[in-house]
Amino acid sequence: MSRYNQNKAPVYNQNKVPVYDDGRYLGNLDRQELIKYQEEKKENTKKRGTKRASGGRIEYSKGTMPKRNKKNFRPTEKGAGMTRAGVAAYRRANPGSKLKTAVTGKVKPGSKAAKRRKSYCARSLGQLKRASAKTRNDPNSRIRQARRRWKC
Repeated sequence: MSRYNQNKAPVYNQNKVPVYDDGRYLGNLDRQELIKYQEEKKENTKKRGTKRASGGRIEYSKGTMPKRNKKNFRPTEKGAGMTRAGVAAYRRANPGSKLKTAVTGKVKPGSKAAKRRKSYCARSLGQLKRASAKTRNDPNSRIRQARRRWKC
């Protein structure tokens, strides 16, 4: 007996039948309940940015990116990275996301923004060190432009 149906053993009834989905016991359902369940399951799999996991649960795919266009992404010459509209599009496609735009303004030392900047600068320095010599020495490479935008 699986862990899903330890307490619920199927009980046979004239109108209802035991229903299993991906090994999970859903209960005794009649014909209308079963059709309704199947339609809901089908709707849930059609939602953008979602996929069906085992047991019919809805799982949001992580990192569904918005279209790569000038509205959502900044060109390299202007500091690379996502625009405010791009971040908003990403957050719509990924509910619960905490993605934010770059910290570009003046910040108080020790503030949350200052800590985000310090963290980004440390991470991006590691990326820069691991980049090719051509990228490291090019002042107009994407990583250098992004670091300039973040004021690293």
